Amino acid sequence: MSGKPLTTKESILRLIAALVLAICTGLLVIFTNFQNNPTLAENGILTQRSKDASELRTILATSPKPHPLPPTLVKWKDNTNGGDYFSQVKLTEVGYLVWSKFPVRIYVETPKEISREQAQIWVNTVLQAVQEWNVYLPLEVVKQPEVANITIVRKAPALQKSPNSNIPRARSAQTTYELYTNNKILSHRFTILLSPTQTGNYLTAAARHEFGHALGIWGHSPIQSDALYFSQVRNPPPISTRDVNTLKRVYEQPTSLGWSSEKKYQN
Repeated sequence: MSGKPLTTKESILRLIAALVLAICTGLLVIFTNFQNNPTLAENGILTQRSKDASELRTILATSPKPHPLPPTLVKWKDNTNGGDYFSQVKLTEVGYLVWSKFPVRIYVETPKEISREQAQIWVNTVLQAVQEWNVYLPLEVVKQPEVANITIVRKAPALQKSPNSNIPRARSAQTTYELYTNNKILSHRFTILLSPTQTGNYLTAAARHEFGHALGIWGHSPIQSDALYFSQVRNPPPISTRDVNTLKRVYEQPTSLGWSSEKKYQN
């Protein structure tokens, strides 16, 4: 390296270049952290990713508002006054996790690691649970994963550590969601993992339970007779009146999902 001293002009140019590099590096770190910073949810990992981070920031900075109640839930009446567990539903950073466009598109991935006959039985069992919810919200099963709003896969969820112990434990299912923007409209999509160890009625119960989360019930019931009860039981219950009451209350709540950052408050 030459020992020739730098001119004043050369020193200034090098200083500017160093500052630009430092600023760009800092911005890259901020953007990367915003894109991939995970937030742990009670029953899954909430990922926050967007094709355009600035659009997502703009939408999240505005106040959420409710969508019109889906006709299927408008018609729902509980004549038994069975109550609900809405207080157990978690509020997220985008408000409540409701769908505003129907039908909600569902893709059930056909397992490849088991025989064709076993795979078909698995798919049919999962679809049975999906169709149970179709009474309360319009759903459509699709064959193309890229157009799906909810994807269901036969795969073991990652081990989970208990809050009071460092010993990891297996989970029978997991539901996660991610946020993204499309034409400046905030959207979300879900992925449901169902453990290969689940079969028969337990598989149906797990699919029914996790699908309830994916439709917007982001929490658990404290009562065993509800499909969204926080633990698996020996005799899994069907979708209860309380489950549907809770679902209806969720869809009456404000959300940032489905609204445009440009048209959100226009009349």
